[in-house]
Amino acid sequence: MDSAELLNLLGNANRRRILKLLAHKPCYVTEISEYIGVSPKAVIDHLQKLEDAGLIDSRTDDQRRKYFSIARNLRLEVRVSPYEFGTKSAYPANPEFEMPSCRHLSIDVGEEAGGNFHDLARELEHLQQLENELSLAQRWVQARMTDVRDRIDSGFENGDGRLYAELVSGLANGIDTVPALAREIEAPPEIVEEALHRLEDDEVVERTDDGWEIV
Repeated sequence: MDSAELLNLLGNANRRRILKLLAHKPCYVTEISEYIGVSPKAVIDHLQKLEDAGLIDSRTDDQRRKYFSIARNLRLEVRVSPYEFGTKSAYPANPEFEMPSCRHLSIDVGEEAGGNFHDLARELEHLQQLENELSLAQRWVQARMTDVRDRIDSGFENGDGRLYAELVSGLANGIDTVPALAREIEAPPEIVEEALHRLEDDEVVERTDDGWEIV
């Protein structure tokens, strides 16, 4: 399921409340119904949608009571700015996954914690601090990106700066052909090509055998 479908699915307040409850413990339909204050039939409908999306799964105990629980980790990001609206979902890597090197970010991964409770508690504290710092870094980057796009926008007349900022952003994300850029920024291909040639004249971008790229 893509991020837009997930955003639509989680737009329902009762589904969000169900997930919040299941994040604490597995529950059966009657428990969920009492917690969110809706009928069991409505709860079953919400659970079916969440299960179809792969967000939850279920198991039946010895008394044939079905318990629901969250199936996997998921991070859903929503970006809203004067220049951009988008969603992105990410599923955590396998625990054996090695942290890749990052050109612009340094992370002290350290060794895996031992098996005793004290070591695990310290590692959890460290990871939560890291998560908070990464969130602050994302907010800083978002603010700087908006500021840079504002400055690009103000450097051109007739609102052309927004077009050029979107083209540069697309190129930075590896979108390097006129048709692909036109789809990404929802502009006619001829307008995109004309703008790219103007940026080429200003030595901002260049055309290569593989496509367009930032100089």
